[in-house]
Amino acid sequence: MTTYFPPSELIINPDGTIFHLHLLPEQLADKVILVGDPGRVALVASHFDTVECEVESREFKTVTGTYKGKRLTVLSTGIGCDNIDIVMNELDALANIDFTTRTERPLHRTLELVRIGTCGGLQPDTPIGTFVLSEKSIGFDGLLNFYDGRNRVCDLALEAAFKQHVGWPTAMGNPYVAPADKELTARICGTDGDMVRGITIACGGFFGPQGRRLRIPLAHPTLNELITTFSHAGLRITNFEMESSALAGLSLLLGHRATTVCMVIANRLAKEANANYKTSIDTLITTVLERI
Repeated sequence: MTTYFPPSELIINPDGTIFHLHLLPEQLADKVILVGDPGRVALVASHFDTVECEVESREFKTVTGTYKGKRLTVLSTGIGCDNIDIVMNELDALANIDFTTRTERPLHRTLELVRIGTCGGLQPDTPIGTFVLSEKSIGFDGLLNFYDGRNRVCDLALEAAFKQHVGWPTAMGNPYVAPADKELTARICGTDGDMVRGITIACGGFFGPQGRRLRIPLAHPTLNELITTFSHAGLRITNFEMESSALAGLSLLLGHRATTVCMVIANRLAKEANANYKTSIDTLITTVLERI
């Protein structure tokens, strides 16, 4: 039975573009680089050999072009897993829904997505400037819990072990553990030893959820200390960021392949930060462009 997606569920603009991203299906490449900052789109696109289109809507800025013969789309998502929910569902709609009939296309189109971001390091071997690749992501945001199939794609054993280790309060919602695509992760990580692999925590905020206290006390003040001592199946929790879990989880549910790689701009153990990171992240960008 063919599913029809009504206008209330799939919102298409009068010009035929998807609602938030303002993209046409033909403007999307199979290989997609996601960045948080709209300003970073131009930095990625500056390496392109050709530019096919440039589209901007709210915090979502898109450039599609080619790099060494590879057709690529670079897209800014803004901050947070809630924005990833918009981006992933709309990218999948562009790839797998016929906008004329509002029905699913008969052949599934698989996207390859790499998020390039920044993060906070949580281990002694993740100092400022380290490239960290997320093999698995623990989502503090709760987004994937709203979708059927969540348990099918998540690492339930790691989830249970983590909750027991840190004494996870039920009032904070249920975390989920989403694995990145193994083949894509191995390819982006490469063989040069220039990236640290581990578990990433995707937080639902920058302050309290990441253990930063300003004027409001924390509900679980020892959480960060417990996080740094957790390990499971040979993996440690290496870093904090705010998008990787939703990207990995939704990609698995939708049949796409995704991974996240970030540059450490703050180390929570050493209590150091580098707000001047924008010039040095270009090395990570060129590395991903070569390997994607």
